[in-house]
Amino acid sequence: MKVVVCYAYVFFFVFLAGAVNAASTEETPSAGSNSTEFIRKCCAATLYPGLCYTSLSGYANEVQQSTVELAHVAAKVTLARLRSTAFHVAALRRNATGPERGALRDCSEQLDDAAEWARNTVKELKGLAGAVGPKVASRVSNALTWMSAALTCEDTCTDGFLMVAAGSVKADVCHRVRKVEKFTSNSLALIHSLGFNR
Repeated sequence: MKVVVCYAYVFFFVFLAGAVNAASTEETPSAGSNSTEFIRKCCAATLYPGLCYTSLSGYANEVQQSTVELAHVAAKVTLARLRSTAFHVAALRRNATGPERGALRDCSEQLDDAAEWARNTVKELKGLAGAVGPKVASRVSNALTWMSAALTCEDTCTDGFLMVAAGSVKADVCHRVRKVEKFTSNSLALIHSLGFNR
């Protein structure tokens, strides 16, 4: 897998840092709040709070009131969406011709890379709740880097269709990948919040 260096999202992080710092919640929320309300409050710091809440609220029992577990679950959900989208694009690729075939081939490779970065993120966040010491910051930093790389790969996938004529395949793939980008963005925001909380 080639290493993806992300420059385009530097401004994204600058913007996100302020929003997440202001809105993220510690692992001990105010008395009386439940896990779903905790998820709603954390999701308010993301760029797509509605999608964040609807995709993660079903995991309230697993998340409880832990920012680390919430970030871990968000990464797992993103990975599942990436794998599903990558499978769909790979299936379309088998019957494609002309410029569409090349764009689908490149997109398929980018999504496979993105899924690998997301998988690495999930592994890095697993078991991090309650951990202490210098390795915590290193693991959060790794998770941020890898999920950012996944987002870059997704963006590169859709860029590959810029020179492809409008059609149902292009519309379908770009729609699906842009939806996955929203999941990835939300996951990235929740991971980013850990840098302020730990």
